[in-house]
Amino acid sequence: MELRYELVCKRFGAADALIDLDLHAPDGCFLVMLGPSGCGKTTALRLLAGLDDPTSGRMFIGPRDVTPLQPRERDIAMVFQSYALYPHKTVAENIEYPLRIRRLTQTDRQERVAQVAKMLNIDAYLERYPRQLSGGQRQRVALARAIVRQPQAFLMDEPLSNLDAQLRFQMRAELKRLQKSLAVTTVYVTHDQLEAMTMADLIAVLSNGRLQQLATPAEIYARPANLFVASFCGSPPMNLLHGTVTNGHFQRAEGTFPIDNGPASELVLGFRPEHAQITMRGAPDSFAGEIYVVEPLGSETLVSVKVGADRVNVRVWSDFQGQIGDHCGVRPDASRTVLFEKDSGQLIKGSTSGSSKQPGTGGVRESA
Repeated sequence: MELRYELVCKRFGAADALIDLDLHAPDGCFLVMLGPSGCGKTTALRLLAGLDDPTSGRMFIGPRDVTPLQPRERDIAMVFQSYALYPHKTVAENIEYPLRIRRLTQTDRQERVAQVAKMLNIDAYLERYPRQLSGGQRQRVALARAIVRQPQAFLMDEPLSNLDAQLRFQMRAELKRLQKSLAVTTVYVTHDQLEAMTMADLIAVLSNGRLQQLATPAEIYARPANLFVASFCGSPPMNLLHGTVTNGHFQRAEGTFPIDNGPASELVLGFRPEHAQITMRGAPDSFAGEIYVVEPLGSETLVSVKVGADRVNVRVWSDFQGQIGDHCGVRPDASRTVLFEKDSGQLIKGSTSGSSKQPGTGGVRESA
Protein backbone atom coordinates (compact mmCIF):
# COMPACT_ATOMS: atom_id res chain seq x y z
CA MET A 1 0.00 0.00 0.00
CA GLU A 2 1.17 3.53 -0.71
CA LEU A 3 1.64 5.88 2.27
CA ARG A 4 0.98 9.61 2.24
CA TYR A 5 1.40 12.54 4.58
CA GLU A 6 -0.59 15.62 3.57
CA LEU A 7 0.59 18.84 5.26
CA VAL A 8 0.96 17.09 8.62
CA CYS A 9 1.93 19.26 11.59
CA LYS A 10 2.61 18.31 15.20
CA ARG A 11 3.05 20.80 17.99
CA PHE A 12 4.03 20.06 21.58
CA GLY A 13 3.08 23.18 23.53
CA ALA A 14 4.85 26.08 21.83
CA ALA A 15 7.35 23.79 20.06
CA ASP A 16 6.81 22.64 16.46
CA ALA A 17 7.99 19.04 16.13
CA LEU A 18 6.74 18.63 12.57
CA ILE A 19 5.84 21.37 10.09
CA ASP A 20 3.75 20.80 6.93
CA LEU A 21 5.12 17.34 6.20
CA ASP A 22 3.98 16.44 2.69
CA LEU A 23 5.40 13.24 1.17
CA HIS A 24 4.40 10.09 -0.66
CA ALA A 25 5.85 6.58 -0.45
CA PRO A 26 4.74 4.41 -3.42
CA ASP A 27 3.46 0.88 -2.92
CA GLY A 28 6.29 -1.49 -2.00
CA CYS A 29 8.75 1.35 -1.38
CA PHE A 30 11.44 1.30 1.31
CA LEU A 31 11.29 4.89 2.61
CA VAL A 32 13.93 6.01 5.10
CA MET A 33 13.37 9.09 7.24
CA LEU A 34 16.83 10.47 7.95
CA GLY A 35 17.95 13.31 10.16
CA PRO A 36 19.66 14.30 13.43
CA SER A 37 18.10 13.83 16.86
CA GLY A 38 15.09 16.08 17.36
CA CYS A 39 14.41 16.62 13.65
CA GLY A 40 10.89 15.15 13.78
CA LYS A 41 11.44 11.76 12.12
CA THR A 42 10.26 9.63 15.06
CA THR A 43 7.32 11.97 15.58
CA ALA A 44 6.31 11.42 11.94
CA LEU A 45 6.51 7.64 12.44
CA ARG A 46 4.45 7.73 15.65
CA LEU A 47 1.78 9.83 13.95
CA LEU A 48 1.45 7.30 11.13
CA ALA A 49 1.26 4.48 13.68
CA GLY A 50 -1.49 6.29 15.59
CA LEU A 51 0.54 6.56 18.79
CA ASP A 52 0.23 10.36 18.66
CA ASP A 53 -2.39 12.64 17.08
CA PRO A 54 -1.40 15.31 14.56
CA THR A 55 -2.11 18.96 15.26
CA SER A 56 -3.26 19.28 11.66
CA GLY A 57 -3.04 17.47 8.34
CA ARG A 58 -3.98 13.97 7.17
CA MET A 59 -2.31 10.60 6.66
CA PHE A 60 -3.28 7.85 4.24
CA ILE A 61 -2.49 4.14 3.97
CA GLY A 62 -3.60 3.22 0.49
CA PRO A 63 -6.92 4.96 -0.17
CA ARG A 64 -7.84 5.06 3.53
CA ASP A 65 -7.57 8.25 5.56
CA VAL A 66 -6.20 6.73 8.78
CA THR A 67 -5.87 10.04 10.65
CA PRO A 68 -8.90 9.43 12.93
CA LEU A 69 -8.30 5.67 13.32
CA GLN A 70 -6.95 3.86 16.38
CA PRO A 71 -3.59 2.06 15.97
CA ARG A 72 -5.24 -1.38 15.86
CA GLU A 73 -7.43 -0.23 12.96
CA ARG A 74 -4.54 0.88 10.73
CA ASP A 75 -3.19 -2.57 9.86
CA ILE A 76 0.46 -1.69 10.35
CA ALA A 77 3.26 -3.45 12.24
CA MET A 78 5.90 -1.53 14.17
CA VAL A 79 9.41 -2.63 15.11
CA PHE A 80 10.99 -0.68 17.98
CA GLN A 81 14.57 0.12 18.88
CA SER A 82 14.21 -1.77 22.18
CA TYR A 83 12.74 -4.95 20.55
CA ALA A 84 9.79 -4.83 23.03
CA LEU A 85 9.65 -8.61 23.50
CA TYR A 86 7.71 -10.27 26.32
CA PRO A 87 10.43 -11.69 28.62
CA HIS A 88 8.12 -14.37 30.09
CA LYS A 89 7.10 -15.75 26.70
CA THR A 90 9.12 -18.05 24.45
CA VAL A 91 10.22 -16.97 20.98
CA ALA A 92 7.31 -18.86 19.44
CA GLU A 93 4.83 -17.26 21.86
CA ASN A 94 6.24 -13.78 21.15
CA ILE A 95 5.90 -14.27 17.41
CA GLU A 96 2.39 -15.70 17.53
CA TYR A 97 0.99 -13.14 19.98
CA PRO A 98 -0.46 -10.82 17.27
CA LEU A 99 -2.21 -13.86 15.77
CA ARG A 100 -3.75 -14.74 19.13
CA ILE A 101 -5.15 -11.21 19.33
CA ARG A 102 -6.73 -11.80 15.91
CA ARG A 103 -8.08 -15.14 17.14
CA LEU A 104 -6.56 -17.31 14.45
CA THR A 105 -6.78 -21.05 15.02
CA GLN A 106 -3.89 -22.84 16.66
CA THR A 107 -3.07 -24.65 13.42
CA ASP A 108 -2.91 -21.39 11.44
CA ARG A 109 -0.79 -19.79 14.15
CA GLN A 110 1.71 -22.63 14.21
CA GLU A 111 1.99 -22.67 10.42
CA ARG A 112 2.63 -18.95 10.16
CA VAL A 113 5.13 -18.92 13.05
CA ALA A 114 7.08 -21.82 11.53
CA GLN A 115 7.13 -20.15 8.11
CA VAL A 116 8.35 -16.77 9.40
CA ALA A 117 10.87 -18.28 11.82
CA LYS A 118 12.42 -20.28 8.97
CA MET A 119 12.52 -17.15 6.78
CA LEU A 120 14.54 -15.32 9.47
CA ASN A 121 16.69 -18.32 10.50
CA ILE A 122 15.38 -18.43 14.07
CA ASP A 123 13.45 -21.70 13.81
CA ALA A 124 16.01 -23.38 16.10
CA TYR A 125 15.24 -20.91 18.91
CA LEU A 126 11.44 -21.13 19.11
CA GLU A 127 11.46 -22.66 22.60
CA ARG A 128 13.99 -20.22 24.05
CA TYR A 129 13.24 -17.04 25.99
CA PRO A 130 14.46 -13.58 24.93
CA ARG A 131 17.10 -13.51 27.70
CA GLN A 132 18.71 -16.58 26.10
CA LEU A 133 19.20 -14.82 22.75
CA SER A 134 21.83 -12.45 21.37
CA GLY A 135 20.92 -8.93 20.29
CA GLY A 136 20.76 -9.93 16.65
CA GLN A 137 18.53 -12.90 17.42
CA ARG A 138 16.18 -10.75 19.52
CA GLN A 139 15.93 -8.29 16.65
CA ARG A 140 14.98 -11.12 14.29
CA VAL A 141 12.25 -12.18 16.72
CA ALA A 142 10.88 -8.63 16.77
CA LEU A 143 10.89 -8.62 12.95
CA ALA A 144 9.19 -12.02 12.85
CA ARG A 145 6.43 -10.78 15.15
CA ALA A 146 5.85 -7.86 12.76
CA ILE A 147 5.97 -9.98 9.59
CA VAL A 148 3.69 -12.76 10.86
CA ARG A 149 0.73 -10.34 10.89
CA GLN A 150 1.05 -9.73 7.13
CA PRO A 151 0.34 -5.99 7.58
CA GLN A 152 -0.19 -3.35 4.91
CA ALA A 153 2.93 -1.47 6.05
CA PHE A 154 5.96 -1.85 8.30
CA LEU A 155 7.14 1.00 10.53
CA MET A 156 10.65 0.67 11.99
CA ASP A 157 12.12 3.03 14.58
CA GLU A 158 15.94 2.71 14.56
CA PRO A 159 15.74 -1.09 14.88
CA LEU A 160 19.50 -1.68 14.45
CA SER A 161 20.90 0.98 16.77
CA ASN A 162 21.45 -1.42 19.69
CA LEU A 163 23.55 -3.84 17.61
CA ASP A 164 27.32 -3.81 17.20
CA ALA A 165 28.87 -2.74 13.90
CA GLN A 166 29.24 -6.24 12.45
CA LEU A 167 25.66 -7.21 13.29
CA ARG A 168 24.34 -3.94 11.86
CA PHE A 169 26.17 -4.71 8.61
CA GLN A 170 24.59 -8.17 8.44
CA MET A 171 21.11 -7.01 9.43
CA ARG A 172 21.11 -4.17 6.88
CA ALA A 173 21.54 -6.69 4.10
CA GLU A 174 18.96 -9.07 5.56
CA LEU A 175 16.38 -6.32 6.08
CA LYS A 176 16.77 -4.99 2.56
CA ARG A 177 16.46 -8.45 1.02
CA LEU A 178 13.51 -9.30 3.27
CA GLN A 179 11.64 -6.10 2.42
CA LYS A 180 12.08 -6.69 -1.30
CA SER A 181 10.87 -10.30 -1.06
CA LEU A 182 7.78 -9.27 0.96
CA ALA A 183 7.15 -6.15 -1.18
CA VAL A 184 5.52 -4.39 1.77
CA THR A 185 5.80 -0.61 2.00
CA THR A 186 8.22 0.24 4.82
CA VAL A 187 8.99 3.46 6.67
CA TYR A 188 12.34 3.23 8.46
CA VAL A 189 13.62 5.91 10.85
CA THR A 190 17.35 6.39 11.45
CA HIS A 191 20.02 9.02 12.06
CA ASP A 192 22.61 6.71 10.44
CA GLN A 193 23.21 7.93 6.90
CA LEU A 194 24.98 4.69 5.94
CA GLU A 195 21.80 2.75 6.74
CA ALA A 196 19.77 5.23 4.73
CA MET A 197 22.05 5.21 1.68
CA THR A 198 22.42 1.43 1.52
CA MET A 199 18.83 0.37 2.26
CA ALA A 200 16.43 3.02 0.94
CA ASP A 201 14.51 3.36 -2.30
CA LEU A 202 13.67 6.91 -1.21
CA ILE A 203 15.19 9.05 1.55
CA ALA A 204 13.28 11.83 3.30
CA VAL A 205 15.82 14.15 4.96
CA LEU A 206 14.37 16.16 7.85
CA SER A 207 15.73 19.04 9.89
CA ASN A 208 13.98 21.09 12.57
CA GLY A 209 10.65 19.50 11.75
CA ARG A 210 10.76 20.31 8.04
CA LEU A 211 11.28 18.05 5.06
CA GLN A 212 14.49 19.15 3.33
CA GLN A 213 14.56 16.70 0.42
CA LEU A 214 12.76 13.56 -0.77
CA ALA A 215 14.75 11.68 -3.40
CA THR A 216 16.65 8.51 -4.21
CA PRO A 217 19.95 7.91 -2.39
CA ALA A 218 21.87 8.57 -5.63
CA GLU A 219 20.18 11.92 -6.21
CA ILE A 220 20.64 13.06 -2.61
CA TYR A 221 24.33 12.15 -2.81
CA ALA A 222 24.96 13.79 -6.18
CA ARG A 223 22.59 16.79 -5.98
CA PRO A 224 21.62 17.67 -2.39
CA ALA A 225 18.79 20.19 -2.32
CA ASN A 226 20.51 22.55 0.13
CA LEU A 227 23.52 23.04 2.36
CA PHE A 228 21.99 21.08 5.24
CA VAL A 229 21.52 17.94 3.11
CA ALA A 230 25.01 18.37 1.62
CA SER A 231 26.63 18.65 5.05
CA PHE A 232 24.57 15.86 6.66
CA CYS A 233 24.56 13.13 4.00
CA GLY A 234 27.81 11.39 3.17
CA SER A 235 30.70 10.14 5.25
CA PRO A 236 32.63 12.36 5.17
CA PRO A 237 30.07 14.92 4.00
CA MET A 238 30.27 17.04 0.86
CA ASN A 239 33.11 19.57 0.80
CA LEU A 240 31.76 23.15 0.88
CA LEU A 241 33.87 26.19 -0.04
CA HIS A 242 32.58 29.77 0.13
CA GLY A 243 33.62 32.20 -2.59
CA THR A 244 32.49 34.63 -5.25
CA VAL A 245 31.68 34.13 -8.92
CA THR A 246 33.06 36.55 -11.51
CA ASN A 247 33.36 36.07 -15.28
CA GLY A 248 32.66 32.34 -15.17
CA HIS A 249 35.13 31.62 -12.36
CA PHE A 250 34.57 30.70 -8.72
CA GLN A 251 37.16 32.67 -6.75
CA ARG A 252 38.63 32.74 -3.27
CA ALA A 253 42.02 33.71 -1.87
CA GLU A 254 43.44 30.19 -2.35
CA GLY A 255 42.64 29.92 -6.06
CA THR A 256 40.06 30.06 -8.84
CA PHE A 257 37.93 27.40 -10.49
CA PRO A 258 35.96 27.58 -13.78
CA ILE A 259 32.19 27.07 -13.74
CA ASP A 260 29.67 27.05 -16.57
CA ASN A 261 27.02 29.13 -14.88
CA GLY A 262 26.16 30.99 -11.74
CA PRO A 263 25.33 34.61 -11.00
CA ALA A 264 28.04 37.08 -10.07
CA SER A 265 27.58 36.80 -6.32
CA GLU A 266 28.73 35.01 -3.19
CA LEU A 267 28.13 31.28 -3.58
CA VAL A 268 29.16 27.95 -2.07
CA LEU A 269 30.96 25.36 -4.20
CA GLY A 270 30.26 21.74 -3.28
CA PHE A 271 32.03 18.51 -4.27
CA ARG A 272 32.40 15.03 -2.82
CA PRO A 273 35.75 13.71 -1.47
CA GLU A 274 36.06 11.21 -4.35
CA HIS A 275 35.45 13.95 -6.92
CA ALA A 276 38.70 15.82 -6.34
CA GLN A 277 42.44 15.40 -6.82
CA ILE A 278 45.46 16.26 -4.73
CA THR A 279 47.72 18.37 -7.00
CA MET A 280 50.92 20.35 -6.79
CA ARG A 281 50.45 23.71 -5.10
CA GLY A 282 49.66 26.35 -7.73
CA ALA A 283 48.29 23.89 -10.29
CA PRO A 284 45.60 25.32 -12.61
CA ASP A 285 41.97 25.24 -11.47
CA SER A 286 42.91 24.25 -7.94
CA PHE A 287 42.87 25.67 -4.42
CA ALA A 288 46.13 25.97 -2.49
CA GLY A 289 46.25 24.24 0.85
CA GLU A 290 48.23 22.25 3.39
CA ILE A 291 47.73 18.62 4.38
CA TYR A 292 46.05 18.60 7.79
CA VAL A 293 45.85 14.84 8.39
CA VAL A 294 46.23 11.59 6.43
CA GLU A 295 43.93 8.67 7.35
CA PRO A 296 44.79 5.29 5.76
CA LEU A 297 41.61 3.18 5.38
CA GLY A 298 43.05 0.05 3.80
CA SER A 299 41.86 0.13 0.19
CA GLU A 300 42.02 3.93 0.09
CA THR A 301 43.31 6.92 2.03
CA LEU A 302 41.36 9.95 3.20
CA VAL A 303 43.38 13.15 3.07
CA SER A 304 42.15 16.24 4.92
CA VAL A 305 43.52 19.49 3.45
CA LYS A 306 43.36 22.90 5.12
CA VAL A 307 42.21 25.39 2.47
CA GLY A 308 42.22 28.77 4.16
CA ALA A 309 39.93 28.48 7.16
CA ASP A 310 38.15 25.42 5.70
CA ARG A 311 39.01 21.73 5.65
CA VAL A 312 38.52 19.70 2.47
CA ASN A 313 38.49 15.88 2.37
CA VAL A 314 39.86 14.01 -0.65
CA ARG A 315 39.81 10.24 -1.25
CA VAL A 316 43.06 9.01 -2.82
CA TRP A 317 44.83 5.71 -3.48
CA SER A 318 46.11 3.67 -0.56
CA ASP A 319 49.75 4.29 -1.58
CA PHE A 320 49.45 8.08 -1.20
CA GLN A 321 52.81 9.46 0.00
CA GLY A 322 51.89 12.96 1.26
CA GLN A 323 52.59 13.89 4.87
CA ILE A 324 51.00 16.20 7.43
CA GLY A 325 52.13 19.76 6.77
CA ASP A 326 52.94 19.25 3.06
CA HIS A 327 51.84 22.08 0.76
CA CYS A 328 49.49 20.93 -2.01
CA GLY A 329 46.50 21.88 -4.10
CA VAL A 330 42.97 20.51 -4.37
CA ARG A 331 41.36 20.36 -7.81
CA PRO A 332 37.64 19.43 -7.89
CA ASP A 333 36.30 17.42 -10.81
CA ALA A 334 34.56 20.14 -12.81
CA SER A 335 31.84 17.77 -14.03
CA ARG A 336 30.86 16.80 -10.46
CA THR A 337 30.62 20.16 -8.66
CA VAL A 338 27.43 21.87 -7.51
CA LEU A 339 26.67 25.43 -6.43
CA PHE A 340 24.53 26.68 -3.58
CA GLU A 341 23.21 30.15 -2.83
CA LYS A 342 25.04 31.46 0.22
CA ASP A 343 22.09 33.17 1.93
CA SER A 344 19.28 30.68 1.31
CA GLY A 345 21.51 27.60 1.18
CA GLN A 346 19.50 26.24 -1.76
CA LEU A 347 21.00 24.34 -4.68
CA ILE A 348 21.26 26.39 -7.86
CA LYS A 349 19.50 24.27 -10.48
CA GLY A 350 21.74 23.10 -13.29
CA SER A 351 24.82 24.23 -11.38
CA THR A 352 27.14 21.37 -12.28
CA SER A 353 30.15 21.21 -14.58
CA GLY A 354 32.84 23.57 -15.70
CA SER A 355 34.94 23.89 -18.81
CA SER A 356 36.60 20.48 -18.47
CA LYS A 357 34.67 17.19 -18.46
CA GLN A 358 37.22 14.92 -16.87
CA PRO A 359 35.83 11.89 -15.02
CA GLY A 360 35.95 11.81 -11.23
CA THR A 361 39.03 9.82 -10.30
CA GLY A 362 39.04 10.28 -6.55
CA GLY A 363 42.37 8.51 -6.24
CA VAL A 364 44.79 10.42 -8.42
CA ARG A 365 48.40 9.37 -7.88
CA GLU A 366 49.63 12.93 -8.16
CA SER A 367 51.90 13.48 -5.18
CA ALA A 368 51.89 16.53 -2.98
